[in-house]
This record gives sequence, C-alpha cells and structure tokens, in this order.
Amino acid sequence: MNGSETIVVRRNAYGLDLGAAEPFAIPVEAPIAIETNGIAYAVMMATPEHIEDFVTGFLMAEGLAEAGEVGDVTVHEVENGEWGTGYVARVNLPFERLGAIVERARRRVGDSSCGICGIEGVEAALRPLPPLARMSEASPQAIRRGLGGLRTAQALGRETRATHAAAFCNADGSLVAVREDVGRHNALDKLVGALARQGVHAGQGFMIVTSRCSYELVEKTARAGCPLLVAISAPTNLAVHRARAAGLKLCFVARDDTMLTMPDGEEADESATGLVEP
Repeated sequence: MNGSETIVVRRNAYGLDLGAAEPFAIPVEAPIAIETNGIAYAVMMATPEHIEDFVTGFLMAEGLAEAGEVGDVTVHEVENGEWGTGYVARVNLPFERLGAIVERARRRVGDSSCGICGIEGVEAALRPLPPLARMSEASPQAIRRGLGGLRTAQALGRETRATHAAAFCNADGSLVAVREDVGRHNALDKLVGALARQGVHAGQGFMIVTSRCSYELVEKTARAGCPLLVAISAPTNLAVHRARAAGLKLCFVARDDTMLTMPDGEEADESATGLVEP
C-alpha cells in the first residue's frame, strides 16, 4: 500500500512550454470500505496508509467505539480493473455496540456531500463514468483569465478566509457563475446546480476549484458534462485515472505564472495518464 504515485507533467506559462516533461508526485486516493461486525458501514475515500489507525479513529469519531473496544482490523485489497485498487477493512466491536452499528449504518446512507461515503461497497464506489461528449475549447490564456476573475469574485472568502469556491467560465475565460461554501464538495454542487437552474450547458466552458483535485470533484465535473477542470492544488492519483477514463482534461497547481498539465503520447503512456493538454 503506497501513499503516493508519480505522473509526468509539463510546466506551462499559459501558452509557453517551459521545458521537458518532469515527474510529479501525487497522493494516492482509494475507496476504503469499512465493515463492522459483518455489516457494511461506509466507504471512505482516503490515502491507503495506516488503515488500521484510520478505521479505529473513524469508529471512535462516529461514536461507535471507545478506545480499547476496536478489535483487530483486517485489510483486504479489491482489484477493479482500470479503476485501480480498493480496500475492505473488517473489524469486530463488542456485542453491545451492535444496535448502534445497525442504526448508524442506516442513517449514514446519503449523509455525505462527497457522494461516496454512504456507499456500501468498493465496486459501487468505482463505477464507470459516462464519457464526455465535448472537448474543451479553452486556451491557456482563457484559463489564466478565469483564475484572475475568480480571485476577485470570492466575496465570502475575502470576508471569512475560510471557504472554498467553484467557478464556471466560458471558453474565453469570462466568469459565468461562482459559488462558495465551507466544503469544497458543496461549493461545486452549488455551482452545478446554479448552471442547471440558469439553463447553462456545462460543456460550453470550464470549471475552476480552489482546492485539491480529488476523485469526487472529477466525478461531479464529468457528470455535469464539463470537459475541463482547473484546480489550484494537485490531483490525487484516482482523480487522474478517473479523469482520463471520462475524457476530462485537467490543469492543476494553477498559479499566476504557470500551471501543470499532462502530456499525451509516449510520455503520458509511461505515467498511465494520457490526458491531452488543453
């Protein structure tokens, strides 16, 4: 179980390629199904290191166990083809905890905004995404323009310094809508909903998020039909693989001067990404 994976990237100064491809380490993100006393409780997206510690702390945080009540945690890998590896963590709690486990398991379904934590199995978490029907027409200069527009549009962020933002831009980089929230998933959900209510087709532009590019944000963007996702921070490995499968282009670590993209061709094949630069 590794905590990181290396991909190949190119540094791009919004139209000017700054050199040869270079390695770039990204964190591993994988579904971890937690089973307590034989009951499928939840699937959490996490880095598959110290899973035993994660499960113990999670069950304590859920109010299902106290220190010393969590038994041995057994971890099993689940391979799911091109989607990668998931994990099932099985643990037994004292019998008197069984009632609470059953009740909380029922209530957890649908509780999480990440769109994954209420799912009961790894296979369901890694279900295929529909392929995108359009390709992005946004130029690097348009992406830079969108980033600048988003910075000035984050009213709640300037006031609180404690929120994430998600923005949708036309292909020329002009800002269409911005939504903010304390949760990165919530901000993107709000944005997708705003576009739908306004009758704006997400395939006509691109989205920007002020957070790391996780699997959940890739899935939400792809399901909205948007062909390009720009992130201020880096992607996880699962986000990269899922984006490739859906045909979603990624730009990340986007700053005023440069952003990172992934080359196509042989270099991309070596990194198992294969995404085309926008």
